[in-house]
Amino acid sequence: MKANPSAIPGFLAGHARVLDRRRYDLLMGDGDAAAVLAALDAYRNPDGGYGWGLEADLRSPESQPGAALHAFEAFENVAPATSPHAAALCDWLGSITLPDGGLPFSLPLTVDEATAPLWAGGDPATSSLQITSISAAAAHRVAVHDPAVAAHPWLERATRYSLDAIQALDDEPHAYVLMFAVRFLDAVYDSQPRAAGLLKRLGAHIPADGRVPVVGGTENEALRPLDFAPYPGRPVRNLFEPEVIAADLVRLEGEQHDDGGWSVEYARHSPAGALEWRGAATVHAVEVLRANGLI
Repeated sequence: MKANPSAIPGFLAGHARVLDRRRYDLLMGDGDAAAVLAALDAYRNPDGGYGWGLEADLRSPESQPGAALHAFEAFENVAPATSPHAAALCDWLGSITLPDGGLPFSLPLTVDEATAPLWAGGDPATSSLQITSISAAAAHRVAVHDPAVAAHPWLERATRYSLDAIQALDDEPHAYVLMFAVRFLDAVYDSQPRAAGLLKRLGAHIPADGRVPVVGGTENEALRPLDFAPYPGRPVRNLFEPEVIAADLVRLEGEQHDDGGWSVEYARHSPAGALEWRGAATVHAVEVLRANGLI
């Protein structure tokens, strides 16, 4: 079933936060970068990091490494415009980086309520490949148009840590660690000589149909080919046969609900988070379908 773009603005009006509505408008050519950046500022703290539910299942207000990915997504969206807050976010990430160059999964929470248990249980003294690799991947995509991010020492440290940690993987990684590591390697493929071999090695953990079950997730929760390789023309697409990607695009189109939006499979932990994940997932679905020529 083909996607119905005309139903999306109404869905976003009823479900999505202002940030995602502004991102959607910009994506569709009806908005502007300044509006996206203004909406993002609502989640920013004086220390340069982001909190306040920018990661929808982490509602606590203090800056958290888990929010950096979503801030970098917005900074990528506004290209070729840049914001000094992107480099300031790198400064903050550098300030919480551990001695080995990695980021902790999460920092202590000031508000425990409405937050997923995995965030509340993070060890602030242990580096997380999952968080470091996806934050660095998103920053590298921003660095394509933002020289201040490209030259930032935090990004160099996080890149080196991620490459070393991926190379040291012995066992099959958890689905999300696998996905984020693959996306990191794709982001640094052209600049890091080790990336090609590591990407090929990690690709061996992805079944031919591209479906990777999420251990410990909700019933039937799994990552799909487009989670690993959402955009055409990227090296990560070589891990999948063209017909596998084509079938997954059909799946993504068909998962639009009658109300105009998309959903997520993973558990939600608050009423606000449940709404906001649907809004964010809808903008992401539109972004992927548009990049693949289907919207």
